[in-house]
Amino acid sequence: MSNVVPPFIVAIPARYGSTRLPAKPLRAIDGVPMVVRVAQRALQAGASQVVVAVDDPRIADALAGQHGVDVCMTRNDHASGSDRLAECAQHYGWADDSIVVNLQGDEPFAPAAGIRAVAQALAGDDAPMATLATPIIDAEELFDPNVVKLVRAADGRALYFSRAPLPWARDAFAADRNALPSGSPFLRHIGIYAYRAGFLDRYSRLPRTPLEQTESLEQLRVLEHGHAIAVRLTPEPFPPGIDTETDLERAELWLRTQH
Repeated sequence: MSNVVPPFIVAIPARYGSTRLPAKPLRAIDGVPMVVRVAQRALQAGASQVVVAVDDPRIADALAGQHGVDVCMTRNDHASGSDRLAECAQHYGWADDSIVVNLQGDEPFAPAAGIRAVAQALAGDDAPMATLATPIIDAEELFDPNVVKLVRAADGRALYFSRAPLPWARDAFAADRNALPSGSPFLRHIGIYAYRAGFLDRYSRLPRTPLEQTESLEQLRVLEHGHAIAVRLTPEPFPPGIDTETDLERAELWLRTQH
């Protein structure tokens, strides 16, 4: 894959409502709203345009005065972040071949190198969508349903994503599930995506699928409808995203160690 980083847009879906962490985009980390930190990461990555797709004016207000960040007000009934970004792409009229990186609104510490890497992954493949992964080295992580696992083909494209352990090491796990056998390709999915803008519109028109709804994983809609997803390993670790009060406390502690 070429090391040249193509021009790319970063679009950040930011939904006000969250059952596990109310008003999540506005929660402060060391005094800065989470959504502002995410937008700053996108700018640091060198995006040609940074757009935050919001569903509540309170999020737009928090972003006021952030130089280089556009705010797009979207409907509040979208089923997924990708659906929200499809509305955003239509609003701005992005060219069909534009690379759009979906940076989740709860990833305030996403590394700039990782944001660029997912854009490169899409540019180096004719799949309409790309994402990142990182090796799993801990059995507890593999068996955690909050950690999304994936398996990929020899060409680097995704075969399946699941909250269940994948792949299942039959003989090793029959003997011991507290340690991972060596040589098995255990991968954790990192929830950052890149799409060609034209595919975002197609994605939003695809009917939701049984596997997508069963696993509550929007990327399965893509696979179930026969489209490919390119997968590359992240060049730098992604600190975990923020979904709960505990995650927020952990993020505060992590940030202090970076000063």
